[in-house]
Amino acid sequence: MHTFQPLDIKETEFNPFNLIGSDWAALTTSINGKTNAMTVSWGGVGVLWGKNVVSVYVRDTRYTKELLDEGSNFSLTFFDPASHSKKSALKYLGAVSGRSEDKIQTAGLHLHTEDDIPYIDEGITVIKCKQLAHFSLNTEELPEEIRKQWYSGNNEGNNHTVYIGEIVELLAR
Repeated sequence: MHTFQPLDIKETEFNPFNLIGSDWAALTTSINGKTNAMTVSWGGVGVLWGKNVVSVYVRDTRYTKELLDEGSNFSLTFFDPASHSKKSALKYLGAVSGRSEDKIQTAGLHLHTEDDIPYIDEGITVIKCKQLAHFSLNTEELPEEIRKQWYSGNNEGNNHTVYIGEIVELLAR
């Protein structure tokens, strides 16, 4: 088990475009004894309703969505981008369903839970979140080129749900 230290969010500087979009994160959630993690590369960090928040976008077919829909809290775990083994683990978390296996263990990762919020122990930065809201993305209102690229063919009918979580704690190793 690694030791994490709390960070003051107001003193933290990071680039969310690199951190989420390029380096990816493991979104981890647990409810009623069921835990799952998946890779996310779509998300945002900002202020909403007077709170520091993150938003993540999860396809409707994902097992993690089922857990999040029950109102579970979640975390985003970020890894050292230079670690090839962690990138492989993130690829595994993104490609395999947790419905039929403990993919966290299979990926060689370890789970830690604090304040009923699970996260991956091998990370270097963790954002712990209390879920505030979730809603289905209305793809009918999107520009046609976005609908064609992201919501047609193999992804037709596989919409995204947006999850907004209040940042309750930021941790770093």
